[in-house]
Amino acid sequence: MQTNGRPVRRVAALVSAALLFTASLANVADANPRMLVDVNTLQVIEHEDAFQRWYPASLTKLMTAYTVFRAIKAGEMSLESPVIMTKNAAAEPPSKMYFKPGQKMTLDSALKIILVKSANDVAVAIAESIGGSEQGFVDRMNAEAARIGMSSSHFINPHGLPGKGQYTTARDLAVLAVTLKREFPQYSSYFALEGFTTGKKQYPNYNMLIGRFDGADGMKTGFICASGFNQVSSATRNGRAVVSVVLGSESLGARADISAGMLEKGLTMRAAKVPTLGQLRPYGETRNEVADISQEICSKHAAKVRSEGRDEAGRQKLLSPYIHEVNRPLKLVFAGLMSSDTATPAGNDEVASRDMGDAVNIPIPIPRPAF
Repeated sequence: MQTNGRPVRRVAALVSAALLFTASLANVADANPRMLVDVNTLQVIEHEDAFQRWYPASLTKLMTAYTVFRAIKAGEMSLESPVIMTKNAAAEPPSKMYFKPGQKMTLDSALKIILVKSANDVAVAIAESIGGSEQGFVDRMNAEAARIGMSSSHFINPHGLPGKGQYTTARDLAVLAVTLKREFPQYSSYFALEGFTTGKKQYPNYNMLIGRFDGADGMKTGFICASGFNQVSSATRNGRAVVSVVLGSESLGARADISAGMLEKGLTMRAAKVPTLGQLRPYGETRNEVADISQEICSKHAAKVRSEGRDEAGRQKLLSPYIHEVNRPLKLVFAGLMSSDTATPAGNDEVASRDMGDAVNIPIPIPRPAF
């Protein structure tokens, strides 16, 4: 027998809590993290959901690169130091180069490969060569992230494949991008490459602004189902430098169009009375939950929409008026195995040709949101 209506109130409270939790998850899925920052003044020109935790995907490799540059600065490595492909590294899922255990490349080539091709096997090989082990390097990544003020980021690997405990925010990625540009300008060319060649195969950059947006000079793209199509971009024009962060876009073309619009705004408009990166305070009710937009990004409907966004030649349609065609051969640099090794492992050409880099829809585990 019910007394004082307590069981009824308890059920009502549970139902209310469940509805609030469902609404919270919906708000996380609807997040659209963006950030636009002036590199010189640190002014935050534009921001949206900047503190919402997000799976970083291959944008993680920006943190990998920063950790490498710090190791070089400390005298631990040089750009000519060998990076050896181990059995552990070679076992990583695509995107990858399919190099065999024991094969070597210079750190210079390895950096070009992870920043253009987004190769996960090479990222792990770098980590092991510098950190002694993959985990040792990841510990250094997290220490460096904390040191420069990435207050809501944590990494569990050097490549960005998703898992519990791997997250970042648009604000933290902006901090990282600005720090890279300000602390290590001597390495800026790594982020502006149009592509590389191993001597046998050519790999174009998946950043569709490089060579196509006036002043574009970086930085990195990334994709997994859980976080959508992401891009950190940078551009310099007339002495002004800006960085944009776009997370959770629906396609390669969308992230490029949005990034181009933000960069153009940052390069042509003067911001007045806006906070700096250091002054921007955390906001957003769901910011401590890691968004997972797999259902929106990797559904059959989304795939159909993306296919309709390509022309008859299969090229991504770009709508931004600030992006123009490249009517010349891409400027490629060499990045491959050291001369004593084979540039492309025999028998793997067919597999490598199917590997579409950070835009490939591969069957990787889709994690639940990590808290």
